[in-house]
Amino acid sequence: MRLFRPGVVALALGLVGGVAAAGPAAAQETRTVSYRGYQVTVPSDWAVVDLSADPTACVRFDRPAVYLGRSTAQSNCPADAAGRSHGLVLEPLVTATPSMPGLLRRVVQDAGVLATAYYEPGAERAAAEVLGTGRVVSKSRVAQVAQPAAVAPSVVATGTLKGEAFDACAAPPQATMDAWKPDFQGIGIYISGGVRRCDQPNLTPDWVTTNAGKGWQFLLIDVGLQAPCSTFSAEKKMSAEPATALGQGKTAAAQAVLAAQGLGFAPRSAIYSDIEHYTSTAACKAAVLSYVSGWTQELHARGYQGGVYGSASSVGADFASAFTSTAYTRPDNLWFAHWGSTPVGTSRFVPSTTWTNHERVHQYAGDVTETHGGVSMQIDRNYADLTALPPPVTNFSVTGASSAATLRWTKPAGVTLGQIMIRTAVGSTPPPLVTSGSSVYNGVASLYTVSRLANSASYAFRAWVKDSTGKVSPGADVLLVGTKATVTASGAWITYGGSVSVATTVTRLDGGPLSGAPIVLYAKAKNATAYTAIATVTSDANGVATSVQKPGVSTHYQWGYNGAAGLLGTRSAVALVEVRPGISSYLTPAAIKLGATSNFYGYLTPPHQGTKAYLQRKSGTSWVAAGTGLLSANGKYSFVIKPTAKGTYTYRVVWLADADHQGTQTPSKVLTVS
Repeated sequence: MRLFRPGVVALALGLVGGVAAAGPAAAQETRTVSYRGYQVTVPSDWAVVDLSADPTACVRFDRPAVYLGRSTAQSNCPADAAGRSHGLVLEPLVTATPSMPGLLRRVVQDAGVLATAYYEPGAERAAAEVLGTGRVVSKSRVAQVAQPAAVAPSVVATGTLKGEAFDACAAPPQATMDAWKPDFQGIGIYISGGVRRCDQPNLTPDWVTTNAGKGWQFLLIDVGLQAPCSTFSAEKKMSAEPATALGQGKTAAAQAVLAAQGLGFAPRSAIYSDIEHYTSTAACKAAVLSYVSGWTQELHARGYQGGVYGSASSVGADFASAFTSTAYTRPDNLWFAHWGSTPVGTSRFVPSTTWTNHERVHQYAGDVTETHGGVSMQIDRNYADLTALPPPVTNFSVTGASSAATLRWTKPAGVTLGQIMIRTAVGSTPPPLVTSGSSVYNGVASLYTVSRLANSASYAFRAWVKDSTGKVSPGADVLLVGTKATVTASGAWITYGGSVSVATTVTRLDGGPLSGAPIVLYAKAKNATAYTAIATVTSDANGVATSVQKPGVSTHYQWGYNGAAGLLGTRSAVALVEVRPGISSYLTPAAIKLGATSNFYGYLTPPHQGTKAYLQRKSGTSWVAAGTGLLSANGKYSFVIKPTAKGTYTYRVVWLADADHQGTQTPSKVLTVS
C-alpha cells in the first residue's frame, strides 16, 4: 500500500463543528488536520468526519478518512463487516488502549489525544509514517490516563442457542440491545482481524458482561486474511501455499484469543474466522482448508472452539467436501451464508450429514434494515443451533513416584459423561490436541496411575472431557517435573571395618536444587538381586545428601527420590564400593641359616574358614606359587618356609576374591638365608 493514493473519493470535504482543516484539499497532495492541539499530516483526498457533529456516522475502516472524536450512538453502518483501507481516528485520551493487528495506536498525553491509525494487512509501516507526522501544538495534558483494566474471562460464547440472532458491522449501544432483545437471543460481534471493517466503540468488557447478564448469546467473529482466489487485494490474502496458510491461521487464532479474553470471553467459547465468498479452485480450496486447520488447532490448544463463517457455495461446499478428511482439522462449528435457503438451517451446499451435533449457524437473510423496539439497524439475520462444550475437569493434579505417577481430577457436575481422555508428552508442553502426544487414559474414573515413566524426565499431561454427544471440553493441564540424582562414593574400595561416604546432588529438571526433600539411600550386596533402603537423608539447600556407611561386603549403592505432588521420583546411577578383607602378615624369623625354617602366618578379617590362601615367591619380575593353605576358623593361615639355597627371598600371601569381597594380599616379606 502506498501512503498517498490519488483518485479516492472523499467522504467529506472538510471539518465541521469548528475544527479546522488547513489548505484547500483539491490543490494539495497533503493537508494538516488539527484536533485538540494535535496536528497530523494526511493525504489530501482523505475525508474528515467530525463525530461530535455527526454522532451516527459509521467509523469505517474500509475507506481512507480521518475521524475526530468518539461516538457510542447507534451508527449508520452497513451490515457486511469485511474490508480494510487506511486512515486515522483521533479521540479524547481516556484509556491507554494498546495496538492490535490492523490498528496502530499512539498515546499523545500532552494533547490528551489517542491517535489510532488503521491499515490493511502488510501496511503497518505506512500507518506508522502517518502517525510519525503528528505533533503537539497546544498542550492539554491529561493528568492521569487509565490503563486497560484486567479482565477475568468468564463469559462462554455461545452457550445453548437455538433461535434467532443477528450480526451488525458495529456492536450496538446498550439502548439498541435492550430494544432488540425480545426478538433475538444472539448477536454476532466482530472482535478482531486485520480486515475488520468497522470500529467498535461500544464493544467493551462492560458491554459484554451487561448483555450476558441480560441473556444475550454471542457469536465471536474474526475478519482476517481472505482466500487466495478472493476479490480482495493481494495484501489481504492468505498464502496459496498450504503449509504457510496453516501457520497464518494459527497466528490469527492466537490474536483472536487475546482479543476475546480482553473482552471477557472464556475458554469453551467459539470464534469464527470470516472468509468471504470466493470462486473456488483446487489450489485455493487447499489453502483455505489449511488456514482454517491452523486456526482450529490453535484455538483448541488454547481451550477455545474453532468455527468458520462464509458463503455456503464456497466455504460451505469446500468444508463439507472435506468433512471426513483426515488431512485437515475440521472446524467445530459451521456458519454458512445462504440467503433465502429453506428450510432455515439448511443449504444444498451443506449436506445434512455434516455438523449435526448442534454445530450450525445459518445466515438466511442479509443487508436488511429492520426496526425493533423503535430502533432501526442494518443487519444480517441468522438462525443458530448451537450447544456449548462441556466444562473441563477441575482439580487436575499429579503426584509422582519412582517411574510412576498418580493423576487425580474432579469430573464436571451436570454433564452426561462420555469419557475422560488424558494424553501426555515428554517435556513441559502438553499435547495440544486429542490426537497428539501419547494416550494415557480413557475412561470414567477420577484417578489413574500411569507407570513406566522414564527416569529423569518431565511429563506434561492434558485431560479432556467428552460428553455423551461427543463434544469435547477444553483441556486441563498439569505438569510433572522430573528430578535427577547423582551418586558419588569417597572411594572405590575400603578395607573391611572401614567406612565410606556416599553422596548425591538432587536437582529439578526445571532448574535449581531439590532442597529439603527426603532422599533415600538404597544398597544391595554385590551378589544380591534386590535393593534395600538403608538410610533416609533430608537434602540441604543445594540439594545435597550424604550418608556414611560401613559395609561388611562389597556393595552397590543407589540414591533415590520417591517423588511428591508435581514431582517425579528418580533413581541415580549405581556406585560399587568393594570391600577388601583385612589381612595381617608375620615372617618369623626374618633371617635363618640354610636348612632352618621360617613361619609366614597371619589372619584374614573377616575370617573365611576353609577358603584358600596362596603363598607366592618372587622370581625376577614375576610371582610364582610357593604353597597353598586353608584358613582356619579364626581366619588364620600359616606357611613353613625352608629354602634350599642361600640368598634373599621375597614372599607374600594372596587371598582371591569371592562373591562378597574383593581379593587382597599381604605386603611383601623378605627372608634372608645364610
